[in-house]
Amino acid sequence: MSVFFQLAVTAALALAVVVATIVYFRAVRTARPPVGVFNGRDICMMMGFVLALPYVYLALPGAVLPVVLALVFAGGLSVGYQPLIANGRLRWALITALIASVLVTHLAFGETAPPYWVANSCVVGLVVVSATNLNVQGGMRLKNVAWFLLALAAYDAFFAWVVPLTQELADAVQGYPYAPAAGLRIGEDLGAVVGMGDLLAYALFTTTAYKAYGKPGLRTGIALVALFGAVAPVAALHLIAAATGDAPGIIPAQVFFGPAAFVAYQVLRRRGPERRMADIVFRRDRDREQAPRQTPVRAEARPVA
Repeated sequence: MSVFFQLAVTAALALAVVVATIVYFRAVRTARPPVGVFNGRDICMMMGFVLALPYVYLALPGAVLPVVLALVFAGGLSVGYQPLIANGRLRWALITALIASVLVTHLAFGETAPPYWVANSCVVGLVVVSATNLNVQGGMRLKNVAWFLLALAAYDAFFAWVVPLTQELADAVQGYPYAPAAGLRIGEDLGAVVGMGDLLAYALFTTTAYKAYGKPGLRTGIALVALFGAVAPVAALHLIAAATGDAPGIIPAQVFFGPAAFVAYQVLRRRGPERRMADIVFRRDRDREQAPRQTPVRAEARPVA
C-alpha cells in the first residue's frame, strides 16, 4: 500500500508544480533583470549557493530556522507574484494569510497531519513556480539547466551517501513548520515527501525545454518528471528495501533525474538553436496584435439654434 501511496503523491505533486509553472510562463511576463545572458560562471555561482545554503541552515538555532524559511518563502512569493497582484497591500495580505496557514495548521494538527502538509505544499509549490519563472524568463537556457542538474545529481549523491548532510538538514527541520518540501502524511504509516529542490529541478527543466523547443520540449520534460522524478526514486527505495531488508533513509531523486535530463538535452539540441523569450509569441499575444483597433469617433459640430 505504501508504495502506491508514495508513487501517487510524488507524481501528483511533481506534475502539478510543473503544469502550474507552464501555465504561469504562458500567462505572465516577469520583469527581466539587467544581468545579460546566463553562462558557465552563473551556473558555478548557483552551485556555490546550493552548497552553502544547507550549512547556513544548520548553523542557525533550531527555533530560528523556521522563521528564516518563512521569510524566504514570503520573499519568493512577493517577487514572483507582483505581476499578477500589483496592489502591494493586497499581495502582502494574501502572502501573510498563506504563511500563517502553515503555522496555524502545524500548531492545531501537528507536523504529521494532512492539513499541515497541504498548506505547506501549497506555499512551497507557489514559491517554486515563482522562482522558476524568474530564472527562465530572466534568460536561463536549457543548456544551463542541463549542466546544473548534472552537477546537482553528483552533489545530492555525495551529501546523501558519503557525507550525510541531507539527512542532518531533514532532522533539523523535524518538529518545526515551514519544511522546505511538499508532500502528504497520514498518520505514522503513510507518507511521501518531495524536496523543494527536486520540484525546482523538475520545473526548471520542463519550462526551459518548453521555451527552447516548444511542445516537443514540453512532452520530453513531463515524461522525464514522471519516469525519473517519481517512478524511479520510489521504485528504487522499495527495491533496495526488499533486497536488503532495510529501507534507506534517503534516495536522492536527482541521481535519476539529473543524468536523464542531461541526455534529453543532448537529444533536443539536435532540433537546432534554442528559442529565446523574444522569439516566443503565444496565442494571447497574437490575439492582441491582430485585434482590430477602434478608431475614435469624432463628434460632429452642430449649428447652435
